[in-house]
Amino acid sequence: MKSTIIIGQLTGQQERAKTIANEYEAVIASTQQKISKSGLPKPKTYIEFGNKGPSEYSFTYGKNMWGAMSSAMGGDNIAAPFIEWWGPMNPEQVIASQPDVVFIAGTESGVKGDSMPMGQGIDRSMSVERLKGFTQRDGWSAFPAVQNNRVYGIYQGASRTILDASMALYMAKAQYPSLFKDTDPEQAYLDFYKKYLPVVPTGTFAVQVTE
Repeated sequence: MKSTIIIGQLTGQQERAKTIANEYEAVIASTQQKISKSGLPKPKTYIEFGNKGPSEYSFTYGKNMWGAMSSAMGGDNIAAPFIEWWGPMNPEQVIASQPDVVFIAGTESGVKGDSMPMGQGIDRSMSVERLKGFTQRDGWSAFPAVQNNRVYGIYQGASRTILDASMALYMAKAQYPSLFKDTDPEQAYLDFYKKYLPVVPTGTFAVQVTE
C-alpha cells in the first residue's frame, strides 16, 4: 500500500493510487474479518514453489511472502516453526505435519520439465496435470489435503505486488471454502487489469486439482 501511494505521488496520480490502496486494504480487512467471525478451526497449510517438480522439494515459506499471506488469511502454516523466511522443508516433516491444504506456486517457466506452470499463456489442463504430479509424492496420499482434493496451484508472479489481494483471497477461499463459495478470486485478478491497466492477461493464475 505504501509503495502504491509513493508511485502515485511520483507520477502525479495521487487519487488513483489512493483508490487502489484503499481497495486493497478493504479486500484484506473484510476477508480477515469474515474468517475471524466464523470461529472455524485453522487448517494446516503447506506452500511450495514448484519450480523443481515433484521429484525434489523446493522452497517453502515461513513468515514472509506466501507464508505470511496464508497466515494472514487464517491458515496454520506448517513451515512457520521450521523456516524463518524461505527454504526447503524436510520432506519427513511435511509428511508428519499432514496438511489440510496444499498450495504449489508456479510461473511461466514451469512449462519446462515437470515444474509447476502458472501464469500468462499457460494452459489450464497442463497446470492441473502437473499439480496432480505433486500429489503422487511418497507419503502424500495420506494427506487430508490430497484425500479431500484441497491441492491448489497459485501464480508466483501475482505475489509481492498490490495485485496479491486476489491471491490472498484465493488462499482464504481454499482454506475456508464454506465462507467464500460465491467468491471468484481469479476473476478479481483479471478485473484489476480491466479496471486499471491497458491489457488483460490470459492464462491460468489460480487452479484446483479437481478442475
